[in-house]
Amino acid sequence: MIRQASADDVNFLRALERAAGDPFREVGMASIAEDEPLPLDELLDYQRGGRAWVATDDVDSPVGYLLVDIIDSAAHIEQVSVHPDHARLGLGAALIDVAEVWARDQGFPSLTLMTFADVPWNAPYYARLGFSVIESGKLTPGLVALREREHVLGLTAWPRVAMRRTVS
Repeated sequence: MIRQASADDVNFLRALERAAGDPFREVGMASIAEDEPLPLDELLDYQRGGRAWVATDDVDSPVGYLLVDIIDSAAHIEQVSVHPDHARLGLGAALIDVAEVWARDQGFPSLTLMTFADVPWNAPYYARLGFSVIESGKLTPGLVALREREHVLGLTAWPRVAMRRTVS
């Protein structure tokens, strides 16, 4: 089931993010796997703002989550993570679909995200879900600023791309 995150759910998201990062070790990206998840206060800001959703298991425990920012005039997927034990069940796609409904209801014309270009469960996965790479020269000012922040954080040690999906 996909639902809005509750304040209680937020306590599980950091551990979920760490588990979802483990597969990055297998593709030579250990520093990404070891990256510290967002602090609880920031996660609570998303939850309180109605911009956090969770995918839950049969006992309503979070096994995946998605966070949305607003960058320029788009709903921007800040984070989407699914625990490896629940991967390949369509939960990531379902979370993105819920974010798209939210974006449409809020009047946003598109979803955007930043992701690793060559990691199979990143850009190639999002392309299968209808996202297209945004050419560098066509990035909005907010996405340019985000790319600069990612560079400072060391995320650009591996090729990254911005992607967009039109809200239907």
